[in-house]
Parts: sequence; C-alpha cells; structure tokens
Amino acid sequence: MTQSDASGPLEAFLNMLASERGAVDNTLQAYRRDLEAFRAFLEERGRSLDGATTADIQAYLRHMTNEGLAASSRARKLSCVRQFHKFLSGEGLIGADPSAGLSGPKRQRPLPKVLGIAEVDRLLQASAHRTEGQEGRSLFRALRFNCLLEMLYATGMRVSELVSLPRSVLRGDKRLLTIKGKGGRERLVPLNPSAREALEKFLAVSGRHDNSNWLFAARSAEGHVTRQAFARELKEVAGEAGLDPEMVSPHVFRHAFAGHLLDRGADVRAVQQLLGHADISTTQIYTHVLQERLKKLVNEHHPLARKPQS
Repeated sequence: MTQSDASGPLEAFLNMLASERGAVDNTLQAYRRDLEAFRAFLEERGRSLDGATTADIQAYLRHMTNEGLAASSRARKLSCVRQFHKFLSGEGLIGADPSAGLSGPKRQRPLPKVLGIAEVDRLLQASAHRTEGQEGRSLFRALRFNCLLEMLYATGMRVSELVSLPRSVLRGDKRLLTIKGKGGRERLVPLNPSAREALEKFLAVSGRHDNSNWLFAARSAEGHVTRQAFARELKEVAGEAGLDPEMVSPHVFRHAFAGHLLDRGADVRAVQQLLGHADISTTQIYTHVLQERLKKLVNEHHPLARKPQS
C-alpha cells in the first residue's frame, strides 16, 4: 500500500476525533504528528499504517526508548496508536486490534517536595509569634493553629486526620495518640515535647468547646477546622516567615516529617507505620528524595566532581 493510500484510515480517524469528540485543531495536529511518526517507522519495516502487528508496536516502543524519549512521551504516543487501532477495528477496517493488551511505560513517580529543617523552624516560629499579644477569640484561633502545625510536624498525620481528631483522642496518655487512618486502620503516633506544650496551651483556652466532639472545634458545617481553612492559614504564615506560600502546604509538612526522620537515620518501616502507609513502596519515595539530595551535595561540593577549566 502506498503512503497516499495509507492516509485514508488516518484521515478517517482524525475526522472521527473532530466530529464525535470535538477535538480542536491543535489536538488533531498532535495526533497527526504521532501517527505520521509511527507510519514512518512502519514503512522502514515494510508495513503500512493499517497493517501493523503487535510485534511492530512492541518494536516501536523499544525504538522510542532507544531514542531517549521520556516515559510520558512514550505513553502519549502509545495511547495515540491504541486509539487509532481501536477505531480501525471498530469500523471493520482491520481484524483484531494489534494494540490490545499492550502495557505502556510506567511514568516515574514525581519526588515529593520536602522543606528543610530551617524552613520548618521558621514556620513554627512565625506560628508561635502569632500567639503573642493576643486575647479572646484571636488568641484561641492563634493557639489552635499553632497546635495544629506543631502536631502536624510531630506526627506526619494526613491533614484530614489531623483536623478531624475527636476530643476522645486525649483520653489516656497524651504523649501517644491513636489515629484512625485510611481503611479504618489504627496506628499510634507520639507527640514530641514541643507539640505537647502547644496542645496544653491550646486546651487551656478552649474550655468553652468542651462539649464539642472535635478537638479542633470551629464554626464550620463540619464542626471542626476544615482542610481548606488550615491550608489557607498555613500559606499566610509561610508569607510571614519569608517563604514562598506556593511551596508550602499541609501535605508538604507531612513530607517534611518523613524526610527529616529518614535523614536522621530512622528505619523506613517505622516511618511507614507512623505515616499509615499500607504499602512500603509509598514510603520509599522519601528515600529517593534523600538520594537526590546526597547526589546534588556531592556534585556541588566534592572537588573531584568539578571539571577542570580548559
């Protein structure tokens, strides 16, 4: 089949995208480029665009890998090839879909953002400073936020777990909290002295909320501080601490908890238990952060890593 003959199925596929899916011109051009590249590869193997086999598509995936294309680019191109062959099969233009059952490249999991210890200290200091010279409702709010932040860094709790802590969590030893996480799984998390001090100061002014079921009671539909409200206030404090608010969030604080523990030599399985991860691979992502940090440290400061000037 000649190249002009092979364009028929391609044009039919693009027309379908435009008419049935409402694809815009930029999207259609991207599909065209991806399929034209695939056709060029097939022609070198003596195949037409609508005559590809499963082996041809697998060879194309290996070719893209050898060319150094990123996993995201390879996944996008494979998706295009899959949609094209699914269309051809559905229209009866080919027999069985040769792309069915092929697995795409796994996208590399992005490394989590982790604040440095000095940056966390600045945030905690700015939060504590907010409690000074306050009284009444303003003092209550400032102490509540400071307690939330200290407990977040001390425990690595998910923000949804933190803001919805029941008041009953204080029963027994306040040095250990029983947290109910995802899937109803319970775990124990310890409070460090700084978090316990912030908690005691907050409890001293929250007496009028003793009848609430929530530890961090608030005037909200939920009856407690919401995740969104806490995140907004955290960004305000980040600005006051001289940090970029866009780089700071409750989840970044959870990352900091895990990263700083591992950086100090904590066992990854212990950190997994503290975070409430069901799978160890979820926790191990933080070890990759530390590895990247160490590589950067060596590359920037080791004398043998510096290339001599010519």
